[in-house]
Amino acid sequence: MLFNSVQFLLFFIVITLAYFSLRWNLRWFLLLLASCYFYLVFKPIYILILFATIVIDYFAGIWIASAAGPRRKWLLVMSIVTNVGILAVFKYFDFFAETFNSFSWKMGIAWSMPILKHLNPDLILPIGLSFHTFQAMSYTIEVYRGNQKAEKHFGIYALYVMFYPQLVAGPSERPQNVLHQFHENHPYDWENVKAGLTRMAFGFFKKVVIADRLALMQGPVYLDPAHHNGLTLLVATFFYTFRIYCDFSGYSDIALGASQVMGLKLMENFKTPYISKSISEFWGRWHISLSTWFRDYLYIPLGGNRVSEGRAYFNRFTVFLVSGLWHGASWNFIIWGGLHGFYLVFASLRDKYLKRWNITLPTGAWYGYLQTLITFVLVMLTWVFFAVGDNPKMTIGEEVRSSFLILKKIATLWLHSPITSALNSVEMIFCVLLIGILLIKEHFVLHIPTRRDVTFWSVFITLSILCYFFGVFESNQFIYFQF
Repeated sequence: MLFNSVQFLLFFIVITLAYFSLRWNLRWFLLLLASCYFYLVFKPIYILILFATIVIDYFAGIWIASAAGPRRKWLLVMSIVTNVGILAVFKYFDFFAETFNSFSWKMGIAWSMPILKHLNPDLILPIGLSFHTFQAMSYTIEVYRGNQKAEKHFGIYALYVMFYPQLVAGPSERPQNVLHQFHENHPYDWENVKAGLTRMAFGFFKKVVIADRLALMQGPVYLDPAHHNGLTLLVATFFYTFRIYCDFSGYSDIALGASQVMGLKLMENFKTPYISKSISEFWGRWHISLSTWFRDYLYIPLGGNRVSEGRAYFNRFTVFLVSGLWHGASWNFIIWGGLHGFYLVFASLRDKYLKRWNITLPTGAWYGYLQTLITFVLVMLTWVFFAVGDNPKMTIGEEVRSSFLILKKIATLWLHSPITSALNSVEMIFCVLLIGILLIKEHFVLHIPTRRDVTFWSVFITLSILCYFFGVFESNQFIYFQF
C-alpha cells in the first residue's frame, strides 16, 4: 500500500477515526491489526518472516533481561546473528553469489553458486526488511545495555516493530523513544491533528509534485546514459539529488505526520541536509535515524574516536562501507558509502594538518556559501552510484561501468551541448522552480506553523489542490521501500 495512493488515504482516515473512537487501552490492538493489514497488502507471505523475527526478539529481550554474566551476552549475540542472518539470506545472498560466479567465470572455474531468485522468483527482498530488522536489533541491544526494560506485552512489542507509518521505510526508532508511548493515553488534540495533517500534506507535495516530476527527466536519462551527453547527465544528477531527498523526506513527513495526528511522536529524520557546510554536518541532517543507529551500535562499539588516530579513521570508513551495503546489495552502494567515508577521513586529515601548520581558514559569509556549494557538489556526485544502483535491470558489472561512464561524461561536458529530456523547456523550468520553492521554504520555515486555524486550512487546502493538479500519479514507489 503506497502512501501516494487513494487506498492509503482511505486507510488512514478509517484507522484514525477508529483510533479515537476506542478506549485508549484498546488502541494498540487496532494499530497492530492495521499494521498487519498494511504489510499484508504488499505481499502476504512475507509477514511470516516478520512474525518470526518478532517472536525471536521478544523472547530474547525477556531472557536477556533475566540473565546474568556471559549468558546475557550470548543471548544478545544469538539475537543479532538471527536477525542479520535473515537479512543476509534475503538481501545479500544473490549479490555475493553473483559476485562469486562472475569471479569464478573469469578465473575459469566451472562451479557456480545458485541464485535464489532464479530458483524461486518469490524469493525477493521482503519490503522494509532492513528497517524493521534494525529496529528489532536496537531493542535487544538497549535491553542488554540496561537502557530499556524488556517488554512483557507481546502485542505492544509487535506493534513497536510493525507500526504502520514507519514499517517499510523508517525512521528506525529506538525502543526507549517509542515503546512507552503505546502504553500511554493520547487524547484527541486538535493542535496535533492540524500539525500532523499539514506535515502529511507537505510530504505528499514533496513526493508526487517534486520527486515524481523530477523522475520523469532523470529516470529515462539514467536508464541509457551512453546515449546522452555530459550536460544532460549533469542536469539529471542534479534532479536526482533533489528527487531522492523529496522522495525519502516526503515519506518521513507522512510517517511523522500520521503519527502526530494520533498523538504519537517519532524522531526527526531530516533537517535541511543540503545547506550543510561539511560532509559531517550533512550526515547530522540526512537520514538521522540511520546515521545515529550506526553511530550508537557500530561506530562506538568499534571504539569510535577513543582509539588511536589511524583506528578512528578505519572505524569511520568501515561504518560508511557497511552503511552503503545496508542501502543495497550492489557494489555501487558500497562505493557510495566508501566515498562518504573517504570524504570524512580526508576532512579530518585536512583539519589536522591545517592546525599543525597554523593555517586559518576564512570566516566570512562568502566562505560559508563556498563550503555549502562544495559539500553539495560532493554529495551530488556520489548520488550517481546510488541512482544507478537503484536500477534493477542492470547487472553488477553494468552498474559500476554505467556509473563511471556518467561521471566521465559529466567531467568532460560542453556547456553548449543540448539537453535531451522527456520534458519540454517549460516543464524543465517548472522543475527548477519547484526546487527553488523547496529550498526557500525549508530554509526559512522547516515546519509550517499551524496554531492559527486560518493558517492551517489555507496551507492544507492549498497543498492538497497543488498535489491534485500538479502531482504525477504513476506507479512510482518510494525509493527507500527497497531497503
